[in-house]
Amino acid sequence: MSPSDATPLIALRQVGLAYVNPLTRFAPAKDGRVHALHDVSFDVFEGDKLGIVGRNGGGKSTLLRILARIYDPDAGSVRFARKINVQMLSLGVGFEGSLTGRENAVLNGMLLGKGRAHMLGRLENIKEFSELGDFFEMPVATYSSGMVLRLGFSVAMETDPDVLLIDEVLGVGDASFARKSHDALVARLASRLTVIMISHDPGVISSFCNRAVWIEQGRTKMDGPPEAVSAAYRQAIGV
Repeated sequence: MSPSDATPLIALRQVGLAYVNPLTRFAPAKDGRVHALHDVSFDVFEGDKLGIVGRNGGGKSTLLRILARIYDPDAGSVRFARKINVQMLSLGVGFEGSLTGRENAVLNGMLLGKGRAHMLGRLENIKEFSELGDFFEMPVATYSSGMVLRLGFSVAMETDPDVLLIDEVLGVGDASFARKSHDALVARLASRLTVIMISHDPGVISSFCNRAVWIEQGRTKMDGPPEAVSAAYRQAIGV
């Protein structure tokens, strides 16, 4: 756990978010909305490698999108200690389908505050790491999900975000790229980079993270050492 006297880089307090359900008469909530998050509270400290576990539909991906500033919570608060660059690795998030891989790499980096010259200087590294070949010059709309992941991961390794959000993507792609991305991520985890990752595999959380948060039905169920949180989660789901 991070020291109690440290200032959180990100502080979440009773965060909630509900979606409007167009099929109101089928909505589980009386107000006609689907409540993805009800009451999520935890701190993220600089350099943390924080894993988030939970069942499907528990609100984990919604939570990452709030941290990435894609969604605004409609209850509670999310406070950042300073201005930070956040990059999210999630299939289908962050790229414009009509632009090529090369164009998306430059645009994505500039949205994170990197200069155009910086990104142009990193393009060959991104192309080489992604192993996209000629597809690097083709629209992202033509990519498979694995190719989108390759591009996203490769860009993230060259843009040096303050916080890297990983949404259940480490197992996507062929075995060779998975090993390479694993090794690259391990190297980053040894740095001061702050990482928040989702995984349905508690073993991944235990291997990569120094802390874990269990989200259950949109609420914080447990926050603690990854081994303890993973054990409690495994017991709850009967694994």
